[in-house]
Amino acid sequence: MSRASLTFFVAALLCLLGGLRERSAHAQISPGPLSKAHQSLSGPTNCTKCHDLGRGTAQLKCLECHTEVSERLTQRRGMHAVWMSPTGTSKDCAKCHSEHNGVDFQLVHWEPSREAMDHDKTGFALTGKHAGVACEKCHRTEYIPAPARAGILVKDLNRTYLGLSRDCVSCHTDEHRGQVGKDCARCHSADGWKPARLFNHATSKYPLTGAHVKVPCAKCHLTVADAKPFVKYTGLSFAKCTACHTDPHKSSFTQPCQSCHNTTSWKQIAGLQGFDHSKTKYPLLGKHKTVACEDCHRRGDFKAQIPFADCMDCHKDYHGGQFLKRAGGAECAVCHTVDGFKPSTFTVKDHEATKYPLEGRHVQVACDKCHLPKGEATVFKITQIQCKDCHEDIHKGQFASLPHQNRCESCHDLRGFKAARFALARHNETRFPLKGAHVAVLCADCHKPVPTGSPTPVKYRFDDRSCTACHLDPHKGQFREQMAAKRADGATAGCEACHTTVKWKELNRFDHSKTDFPLLGAHRGVACGDCHRPPALETNLKNVDFRAAPKQCFACHKDPHAGQFAARRDAADCSGCHDSARWKPSKFDHDKRTPFSLEGAHRKVACNDCHKLRREIEGLSVIFYKPTPGECQACHGEM
Repeated sequence: MSRASLTFFVAALLCLLGGLRERSAHAQISPGPLSKAHQSLSGPTNCTKCHDLGRGTAQLKCLECHTEVSERLTQRRGMHAVWMSPTGTSKDCAKCHSEHNGVDFQLVHWEPSREAMDHDKTGFALTGKHAGVACEKCHRTEYIPAPARAGILVKDLNRTYLGLSRDCVSCHTDEHRGQVGKDCARCHSADGWKPARLFNHATSKYPLTGAHVKVPCAKCHLTVADAKPFVKYTGLSFAKCTACHTDPHKSSFTQPCQSCHNTTSWKQIAGLQGFDHSKTKYPLLGKHKTVACEDCHRRGDFKAQIPFADCMDCHKDYHGGQFLKRAGGAECAVCHTVDGFKPSTFTVKDHEATKYPLEGRHVQVACDKCHLPKGEATVFKITQIQCKDCHEDIHKGQFASLPHQNRCESCHDLRGFKAARFALARHNETRFPLKGAHVAVLCADCHKPVPTGSPTPVKYRFDDRSCTACHLDPHKGQFREQMAAKRADGATAGCEACHTTVKWKELNRFDHSKTDFPLLGAHRGVACGDCHRPPALETNLKNVDFRAAPKQCFACHKDPHAGQFAARRDAADCSGCHDSARWKPSKFDHDKRTPFSLEGAHRKVACNDCHKLRREIEGLSVIFYKPTPGECQACHGEM
């Protein structure tokens, strides 16, 4: 026995002898119970199945059992191969897997967590649609190939992270049924199955050219009817055009289609085999390439000389001589090219040399908006260049008089009709200067928009500028006299007799003392709505009849005395005993108004010490002042 083994044996024996009273020998030797996965290795006789005690310092034997991990280390595949060096041993396993910590201890230590692990280190980076997939969606039993399952020690393969293949078809159904192999990444990416961005038809057996490039895939690659239909990509016939296209000539020509046609266009015919027009004095460019030979070579005479120095040798002056006086005359090439009559090469910069340079929004206006298309009668020499010559007066003459005289530029510019340059300072020069809250009102709130095409324009000039011209009179004429009063400038006061333009609820100009009911005492703090009560449970004063507010106390206040003093002349307004400053203390004079004068010590006695009679009336506890005895013994008893 080696020295290390002997030392370990002696230490174990001493521990065993010292703890026989309370603990088993196994508990003294083992540093702790094993996890659930390793329970079969519990017991002192099984230590050497995981620990090698015969080579000096005790060594771990993890990789001797977990051969599935050992094989991956040898192949340098997977996460273990990244975290362990090529010469790594079972001792490295303990960095992430710790034992003897109890039955329920998790053997896998994730740092910082499983979800935060860098999956790139496994050799399979999660990109595109894979990035958001939960671990359990891929690490499942059914995705582990059968050969790989046998070597995995974990019984529940749904709990292992080993054994998965990197091939797409190990998890995904092969939608192509093996037609194009198993390497899905040749055409698709993890960003999504469709479209197949990586597929290049030019590398296939049939590169697409000409008009074929624009043909939808489904036109050639048809869906095969099957239990689960799939698209056919291989085994297609393409050696001859007639494999896909019907022969319009019904086999009249023995030559292949490409002897006269090409994939660019069916109608582009090679009429003269081997003839190159570019070697003549007039190479065919642009639209000229599509002109039929007989349109220039009349009656098939190719020997007749054709003039071609100027456009008008073949084409007539489409503009009827409007450009004869300009530099270059009526020659089409000044504004057009052989690539097409439209669009013209006449640019905005060229327009600057005319009598009407294009600026602002006019730069974006299409030519045919000003030069109305009328075929050969289209006018390009325009003499009327005022705004009103092209644009309808949408204000219907409201600004025809001085100072504007329908000059749009007084309020607008070429940057756009909206918004107008008519600012607040300009508005204050009108007959209705904007003050107070009117400053924040949107233009459209007063100058209300109208539907497009409406014969009635947006109104900007108002003859009636009183408040009620825009605002409904919520008081329905109750304050007509106040509103008709004249201000210092001669204008009628209107709503400003009481309100201001700063805020409607600001009533600083209303003087309640000039009404039939001046507000005194506690009445000054009462809200308007408490006296001027809205009808029908409304919450605002819109429909209040202000003149109908009662002036008697009991019209607003409940009689706390339950009618005891109804017969008194001053009872209706409570003023005989109380005033509007406050309800208590009462002004009631006990000496003058009752047959029982308060003299001497009686003056200091509280009212309710004598007036003790109370009754509950409609939920209110009411003190009854009569009858109250006046005899001494009634209160003080017999002496």
